[in-house]
Amino acid sequence: MKRLYRSKKNRVFAGILGGLGEYYQVDPTVLRLFALVGVLITGFFPGVLAYLIAIFIVPEEPHELTG
Repeated sequence: MKRLYRSKKNRVFAGILGGLGEYYQVDPTVLRLFALVGVLITGFFPGVLAYLIAIFIVPEEPHELTG
């Protein structure tokens, strides 16, 4: 079963966008660019708040999945 996790190997800050990239099989750099544009368009607070909430909701990748 496929699950969304915060990435341990593909992270810049908390691994949310790296984990989304691994889950959807998309380059995380593209997701990071879209996230940056989204934060700039909607205003700083909503995007950052969503990211912070995701840090607490999305579990970190277990050790046995890495590698």
